[in-house]
Amino acid sequence: MTGRRTFFGQPRLLAHLFGVELWERFSFYGMQGILLIYLYYSAERGGLGIDQDTATSIVGAYGGAVYLSTILGGWVADRLLGPERVLFASAVLVMAGHISLAVLPGLAGVAVGLVLIAVGSGGVKANATSLVGSLYAEDDPRRDAGFSLFYLGVNLGALAGPLLTGLLQQEAGFHWGFGLAAAGMAVGLAQYTVGRRHLTGPAREVPNPLPARRRPLVAAVAAAAVLLIIAVVAFGLLPADRLATVVVALSAVAAAAYFVVILTSRAVTGIERRRMLGFIPMFLASAVFWSLYQQQFTVVTIYSDQRLDRTILGWEMPVSWVQSINPVFIIVLSGAFAALWTRLGDRQPSTPVKFAAGTALMGVAFLLFLPLAGGGPNSAPLLALAGILLVFTVAELLLSPVGLSLATKVAPAAFRTQTVALFFLSVALGTAASGVLAHYYSTEHEAWYFGILGATALLFGAVLAAFTPLVRRLLSGVR
Repeated sequence: MTGRRTFFGQPRLLAHLFGVELWERFSFYGMQGILLIYLYYSAERGGLGIDQDTATSIVGAYGGAVYLSTILGGWVADRLLGPERVLFASAVLVMAGHISLAVLPGLAGVAVGLVLIAVGSGGVKANATSLVGSLYAEDDPRRDAGFSLFYLGVNLGALAGPLLTGLLQQEAGFHWGFGLAAAGMAVGLAQYTVGRRHLTGPAREVPNPLPARRRPLVAAVAAAAVLLIIAVVAFGLLPADRLATVVVALSAVAAAAYFVVILTSRAVTGIERRRMLGFIPMFLASAVFWSLYQQQFTVVTIYSDQRLDRTILGWEMPVSWVQSINPVFIIVLSGAFAALWTRLGDRQPSTPVKFAAGTALMGVAFLLFLPLAGGGPNSAPLLALAGILLVFTVAELLLSPVGLSLATKVAPAAFRTQTVALFFLSVALGTAASGVLAHYYSTEHEAWYFGILGATALLFGAVLAAFTPLVRRLLSGVR
C-alpha cells in the first residue's frame, strides 16, 4: 500500500484519509467551538443556562470520551471488522450525532448527540491514524512528514469549523451552527465513500480475529454496556458536574489494563515488549500536555468570553473564533515542521526529546498568562492571547503528530490499531482532566492557576529530558 508519490510527495492514498479527517474535524471543532457557551448561556441568549462548572465538566467528559472511545474503535478494527470498515461506520455515527444536536431540543439533544459523536469520533481517530501508518514501511523516512501533512488536514477542518459555525450561531442560533457541523460531516462521508474502494490489503484485514466461540459473549457485554449508558443518561444516575472525573478514572484504568494486556501477551515479541515499556513515559508526558492544551475548550473559552477584548473595528467577533487561531498557526507551521524533519532525517531530535520539549513549552504557554492576570472584562488584548496560542501550537507540533507516528512505530503486530488507541487514551486522560482542572479556575485566582499548572508541566518536561537516554534504549532503534 505504499502507492506512488502523487500527494505532495506522499503515497497517493493519503489523500483519501486526509479528506475524511478534514471534514470530520470541521464538524468536530465546529460543534465544540460553540458547545460550552451553548451549555452555560442563558435561555435568553439561546443556551441551556447550566452552571458554568457543570458545563466545563460536561465538555471535559465529552472530549475525554471521544478519545476513550478510540479503544472501542481500535478493538473492533483489530478483532472484528478491520480498520477501513470501522472508519466508514464511525463517520456515519458522527454525522448522526451532529444531526441530533441540531434537531433535538435541550438536554436530550446534548445527551444523544454527544454520545454518538464521542463513539463515532473515537472510531474515526483510531482507524484513520492506523491507516495512515499502514501506507509506510517501518523505516520509510517520509513517515513523520506524512503524519504532519495528515495533521494539516485536521487543522484545515479545525480552522474552518469554528469560524463558520460560530458565525452562524451568532447570526441564526445554536441549532443552525450544529446543523452546519452535520452538513460538513456529510460532505466528508460522501468524499470518503467514493475513495474507500482503493484502501485494500491491510486496510481491510483483521489482524487478530476474535474466535467465533467468544462472539456471543462480546455481543452480550456490548448490549449490556449500551443499556447501562441509556439508563445513566435517562435517569440522571451520574451528576453532570462529576462526569469529567469519572472519565479521568475510566481512562486511567483502561490505559493501565491495556498496557498489562499488551505487555503480557504471548503474541508480543521481546523487542516489541521493550518498545512498549519505553512508550509508558511518553504516554504520561502526553497526558500532562493534553491536560493543559485541551483547556482551549474549557478555561480558554471562558477566558475568551469573559476576559478577552474581542472587538475589531467596532464589531465583536464570536467567542468560537478564538479556537480558529491555533489551526491558523498549525497550517502555517506544520509544513515547515514536516520539511524540517525531512531535511534533518536521521539527525533530527529523537522522539523523547521532542516530547520533553513539547511538554515544557506547554508549561511556558500557561506562564505567559501571568502578565494578563487580574484584569477585568475586556482587559486581555486579542493579540496577546494569539501570541500565547502560538506557543500552544509549537508545543503541539513537537508532540502530537510525532506521538501518532510513534504509536504506529512501536505497535506490536497483533495490536496495531489498539496501540494507536492507547496513545489516544493519553489524550482522553488529559482532555477529561482539563474539565476537572477548570473547576479551580476563577478570575480571582488566575495567577495561581496558570502559575502552578505551567510550572508543573515545565518540571515534567525536564524530568523526561533527563530520562531520555533510558527511554531511547527501551525503544530499541525507534527514534
